[in-house]
This record gives sequence, structure tokens and C-alpha cells, in this order.
Amino acid sequence: MFESILLVGCGNMAGAMLEGWLAAGMPASRFTIVDPLRQDAPGDIPVLRELPQDGAFDAILLGVKPQGLAEVAPQVVPLAGERTVILSLLAGVELEVLQQYFPRSKGQVRVMPNLAVSMGKAPVALAEIGLGTADRDAVLALMAPLGTPEWIDEDRFDLVTALAGSGPAFVYRFIDALGAAATRLGLPEEQARRLALAMVEGASALAAQSEHDPGKLADMVASKGGTTRAGLDALDNGEALGRVVTECLRAARDRSAEMAREARK
Repeated sequence: MFESILLVGCGNMAGAMLEGWLAAGMPASRFTIVDPLRQDAPGDIPVLRELPQDGAFDAILLGVKPQGLAEVAPQVVPLAGERTVILSLLAGVELEVLQQYFPRSKGQVRVMPNLAVSMGKAPVALAEIGLGTADRDAVLALMAPLGTPEWIDEDRFDLVTALAGSGPAFVYRFIDALGAAATRLGLPEEQARRLALAMVEGASALAAQSEHDPGKLADMVASKGGTTRAGLDALDNGEALGRVVTECLRAARDRSAEMAREARK
């Protein structure tokens, strides 16, 4: 159980995680926030401008920019003792690098969520080094209110970052494309956007609850010779959609790997 959690940096992602934890009923008293720029925080948690000089924390969540790690780590090290688990949101910063920066801590965990953590609806990819079974279970329990946490091998972290971390942006772009296409074909712009968003919201909710996988659901909606089948045929022609999505994930994955190489330097 993580009774005391220090947030070093509370930007968009760390802030969304905090919202998710508080919404799930975690007491605000468990959290200490340090952020030189943020004016306030959810739950009326005080925001410190500088790291405390001493203190014992069960977990320290690193929410700074990856390029800021070298500067902030020496200030965090005195607070990261043998009972402390380091939780890192730093894209591209590998476990080995974290271990070098925080050698006295109990273990290090890479965390890759997305902003839906604020609603408890995000996939949360996790990779760790140094933790035993009980600590791994404690990390899962901490992340469970934020969505669906899963342990993965670190050598797959770049790909999962592309899928689960960057993925919402790709979905938003597709929603935007649906609305824009409907506008080009004759619907008023605002109406097209509303309908596209409502459709995607309902379709994703149904897919999450269905016993069938999304591919099967698509075929179930499409009657032979009907309108949906005609649209699917256009998407499937030459595997156009599949090829574009594969290239999209490949580009994001490769950039994540590139950032990891930069962080090692």
C-alpha cells in the first residue's frame, strides 16, 4: 500500500492521474505535490515550489519533462530511500537509466497512461525493475482506479507507448476526419462533428462491453450489399486503413526508441 506519494511535477498527465485517484476516493492527504509553475491542484492539495528537504515517501511519481531528469534527480535522490518506489512518466527514459539515477530506491517503474486516467478509463502500461511480488501487486492496486494496468516487458514499451499513450491522438484525428468528410459531403460542420463524436462514443462503449472483437462487430453491422458494407469495402480496398495505421504506430514507436537512445547519453 502506498500511503505517501510525492508528485515531482504535476502537469497534464500527472494532474490527470491525481484527478483519477481522488475521484476513486483516495484521500488527498496521501499526496505531496511539487511544481514550480502550477498554481493549484485538485482536492485543494497544497502545491510546493521546491522539494522538501527531508521526508519518507512510499512512492515518488516523476512527472517532469524527460530532458529535465538530470537536473531534478539529484534533488529527489535524498527522498528516494529503500522504502521508495520510483514511478516514472518520462517518455523514453529506460529502467536502467532510472536505476542509475536512484540506486537506493526499492525499485523503479515505467508508467505509460493516457489522459483518460482522470475518468478511470485509460490503459496503463507498466514495466519494472527491482520489485518483488508484493510490491508489483501494490503498484497494480495503485494504478487500478485509473483504468486497466498491465505489466509488459520493457522491450515492448516503445510499441505500447505508441498504442496506449499516443493512441488517443490518432483516434481524435479519425473522429475529426469523419466529421470533416461528412461536411465535405453536405452536412453542416457543427452537426457533422456532433454526430461523429456521438457515434464514436457509442461504438467504443459497445465494443468494450461486447463478447465479440471489434473486427467481428464491424462485420455484424455490415449487411451484404448494404451501405455499411460499401463503406467497409472502401476502407479495406488494398488494406488502406491497415497500412496507414501500421505506419502510424511504427512512426510513434520508432520515435519513442529514438528518445530512449537520447536519454542514455
